[in-house]
Amino acid sequence: MSTLTNRHYRLRSRPTGEVTAENLEWTEEPVPEIAEGQALIRTHYLSVDPTNRVWMSEMRSYIPPVELNAVMRGAGVGQVVASMREDLPVGAHVVGLTGWQDYCVADVAHEDMPFTILPDPLPAPLPAFVGVLGHTGISAYLGVEFGDPKPGETFFVSAAAGAVGSIAGQLAKRRGARVVGLAGGAEKCRYVVEKLGFDACVDRRDDDWKAQLDLATPDGIDVDFENVGGEIMDHVLDRLNIGARITLCGLISEYNTYGGDNNTQQGLRNVSQLLMQRATLRGFIVFDHVDRYGEIITELAKDLSVGALRGEDTVVDGLENARLTLNRSIAGEYRGKVVVKAVD
Repeated sequence: MSTLTNRHYRLRSRPTGEVTAENLEWTEEPVPEIAEGQALIRTHYLSVDPTNRVWMSEMRSYIPPVELNAVMRGAGVGQVVASMREDLPVGAHVVGLTGWQDYCVADVAHEDMPFTILPDPLPAPLPAFVGVLGHTGISAYLGVEFGDPKPGETFFVSAAAGAVGSIAGQLAKRRGARVVGLAGGAEKCRYVVEKLGFDACVDRRDDDWKAQLDLATPDGIDVDFENVGGEIMDHVLDRLNIGARITLCGLISEYNTYGGDNNTQQGLRNVSQLLMQRATLRGFIVFDHVDRYGEIITELAKDLSVGALRGEDTVVDGLENARLTLNRSIAGEYRGKVVVKAVD
């Protein structure tokens, strides 16, 4: 294996805004020989997630920050190309924390989150297993379950054209809720209404987005699936009905404020509405529910196979483009699940 080269990103410094080439260095080194208890995995698709930006900072989180000079952490789907582990046979497709690199050494002695072997034959294309049939689809499923929208209730989801929001809105619609999304741009809004079946979508880029949101939720909001935070969440708090439920999945509007002297978070002004409306807010992390992955993926795969659920992937070619892809993803330039194709 020493003839193979591993290209990867290493975290050299912590970003104070967008991620720069000085923060993440694109470099390469020989692939090491594997030893007993190890397997070598070739990354095929790398998942690009807003939480990657959180992991680069030193903020208190559900997982330790990526250490400086370490390979950047990230989820991916790949194939075992060499193995000295019975649980990871050569040829198996797997999903797990591959990191931002061509090759990952999976060491049984140092795995906080073990790799999962995918079914053979594959029931869906590989990118789906870091998307609608992976951690983003599972996040959507869990958030909708926790919010528990009832028939006729108003379900609001921010970042509605994104990987999680697009699936969450569809699942809530299947429960009989009236689904209202918020997305950046007219094209995205048309997509979630015309293709995904949302009842309405508010264009975040319009100056009057707050008035649009009010008009789209005349009976208030019963469930908020929150992906964005900031002033959007603050306005939603003022639209809550009595007994409303908020499932807090992400705060993407704040992620580029983490780090250094660039912390510009303003806080929420309308948090009192949680009290006044007797609302509940529940934060959740998908990795806390690994024991349910199999059950949830089975349900999502069933819906996907019969056309009851639609997933969309934005595939960017070239692992070397992962840094710029993350910046553009956080800026809202893409639709659906964003992945980087790491192999030709």
